[in-house]
Amino acid sequence: MSANRSTGGGVKTWRQQTRMVRGGLARSGFEETAEAIYMTSGYVYQSAEEAEAAFKGEVTRFVYSRYANPTVAMFEERLRLLEGAETCRGTASGMAAVFAALMCQLKAGDRVVSSRALFGSCHYIIAEILPRYGIETQLIDGRDLSAWEAALAGGARVIFLETPSNPTLEIIDLAAVCELAHKAGASVVVDNVFASPVLQQPLQLGADIVVYSATKHIDGQGRTMGGAVLGTQQFHDDHLNQFLRHTGPSMSPFNAWTLVKGLETLEMRMAQHCANAREIAEFLESQSGIKRVLYPGLDSHPQTALARRQMQDFGSVVSFEIEGDKARAFRFLNALRLIDISNNLGDAKSLITHPATTTHQRLKPEERAELGIGDDLMRLSVGLEDPADLKEDLSQAFNA
Repeated sequence: MSANRSTGGGVKTWRQQTRMVRGGLARSGFEETAEAIYMTSGYVYQSAEEAEAAFKGEVTRFVYSRYANPTVAMFEERLRLLEGAETCRGTASGMAAVFAALMCQLKAGDRVVSSRALFGSCHYIIAEILPRYGIETQLIDGRDLSAWEAALAGGARVIFLETPSNPTLEIIDLAAVCELAHKAGASVVVDNVFASPVLQQPLQLGADIVVYSATKHIDGQGRTMGGAVLGTQQFHDDHLNQFLRHTGPSMSPFNAWTLVKGLETLEMRMAQHCANAREIAEFLESQSGIKRVLYPGLDSHPQTALARRQMQDFGSVVSFEIEGDKARAFRFLNALRLIDISNNLGDAKSLITHPATTTHQRLKPEERAELGIGDDLMRLSVGLEDPADLKEDLSQAFNA
């Protein structure tokens, strides 16, 4: 590899947007402008002795793309700089990141306390997969600090939470919960996907590990899958590294290249996402036939003060309840002409889903009711279209 001006001493003084464009850039001898895609499964050695030293860890070099890859490493370093973490590891998907962050540090007999308002697949891991391995789990109302205090009284190995939550946008007091967790000897894993690293920095609020579905805002254009786990060097060395090395949830070099390019524009895209989402949330509050609008930036949100304290802005997702039943909800969804029905989010295109029958359909009806996920709830991921067009589409669908 050639000398790399983009990873010199100046990186420590670069501002956020500069790091998002140039962080981790490693040019080859061809001195390419854009980041290179290293589509290779393995690497060659000049001698048998060199190969032996590489596998012993006596030299630092790429050995196998299941372990590490130059393009993936560029993505990891760029996101690490943005998040302010000591280490970052890319994974094949966001759920691979969640599972790795938990399982790499858990064993039979350990205890996990989690907020109950979770993405459906995260809920499945906590409530169904972990107990199969002899790991005790407890789900609580993450908004209630007394519930955390009571649950942690008996100790815990790990706590897991997401804030804002999917899909009801509950906000958890990260600093307070992290303090309680650390007093109980627990490490804190935060799924920060709704906020993105631009809008909220859990590590600065006391969290130990942050996970992302890079499929969402980091890519931001519905092109590719990816995930990331960020934390301390000790966590990486003691737990995460060997788990990833031997279980193989590897990120594709092509996907990493796509995500590297996504990071370049993340801050600008998130600013527009947030502006559009706020406008749509305010519009929805003014419409008849809407029972409730959930958006942390609205004064009507029960935790807006907390959201304003720990977030830089309020994200791209607006959830709302319409008056009526599932049939009316489906009629509304089917009448939309511009906004697409999809279970994804964080895309340049606006996407809407019916959580009760898609992302959270595995939950029992009483569990969905406890979380406020009724047949009348919609989750709208507001994209980068002109908000006027989105409002027109929503209006005609309500009328239909």
